[in-house]
Amino acid sequence: MVTFLIERTAPLPLDEAWRRLTHWPRHGEVVPLTRVTVLTPGPTDVGTVFVARTGAGRTGFDDRMEITVWQPPTDTAPGLCRLEKRGRVVTGWAEITVAPGPGGRSRVVWREELGFRFLPSAVDPVVRGTSRQVFGRAVNRLLRTP
Repeated sequence: MVTFLIERTAPLPLDEAWRRLTHWPRHGEVVPLTRVTVLTPGPTDVGTVFVARTGAGRTGFDDRMEITVWQPPTDTAPGLCRLEKRGRVVTGWAEITVAPGPGGRSRVVWREELGFRFLPSAVDPVVRGTSRQVFGRAVNRLLRTP
């Protein structure tokens, strides 16, 4: 199991940064070889379940997630979304925080604990580095694209 942290600022209002980061199907557009399907009816809230299918053809795995904390940002409080990974292959959690940043920008913090069942801990450094790179690029693209 690995943990990693991604921090960004974006020239966006809080609600727009939040919307871009928590529109789940868009994650499939910015993460290579991934498709995201929301399994519960909207709007997004605690209990929303979605699956990120990563792979090509018949080879791949599902990352099933459930939202356990859903607090969109307000004028007086940062936004916080916590996802629990409930899949057979991928374990862990992710937290997305959107708060006021310097110069009227939005400050985004993405913290994640990520594990893959059946992988030995010896590969954790590779998983950590790859995850930071993939998720960092995804956050960048989500924040840049309306």
